[in-house]
Amino acid sequence: MPFRNIGGLDNEQRAIALVNLLRQHGLTIATAESLTGGLVSAVIVDVPRASEVLRGAVVAYSNDVKREVLGVDGDLLAERGAINAATAGQMAVGVRKLMRADVGIATTGVAGPDPADGSPPGTAIVACSWAKEEPAIRVLRLQGNRAEVRTQVVTRALELAEATIRQTSGI
Repeated sequence: MPFRNIGGLDNEQRAIALVNLLRQHGLTIATAESLTGGLVSAVIVDVPRASEVLRGAVVAYSNDVKREVLGVDGDLLAERGAINAATAGQMAVGVRKLMRADVGIATTGVAGPDPADGSPPGTAIVACSWAKEEPAIRVLRLQGNRAEVRTQVVTRALELAEATIRQTSGI
């Protein structure tokens, strides 16, 4: 599948490392995905014993799902749209709370081929929420076609989740 490999370490290996880290420390994770449409959770689910750590996932492609299911502020969505750091952060917090997980990760952006919400293709935001900490957020400007952009976002989401867990828990 196209979303698995990018760079020197493929997304399957990244997901294995993340699942193992979560299992070792008794932590759980949930995903809220717009741009990636479930690819982050799919890569995690492919890892044996992922059911021990993955609480659930929400594919929130439309703004009403972001608002009504994940609790993203409706005024924020109306004023700034879905493709911004604040929305990504609220998605990550919302899915973490909704699924009662220790960690929530979120993806939003535009893979192309056309711009959306005033953002060019390749604009992506990943966020990771951990307990009461402010979400870690990365705004990305990526190159490539739609599949390549989505693959890169999966990579960055997995990396951000692992880095956030290590940094905030002292692991």
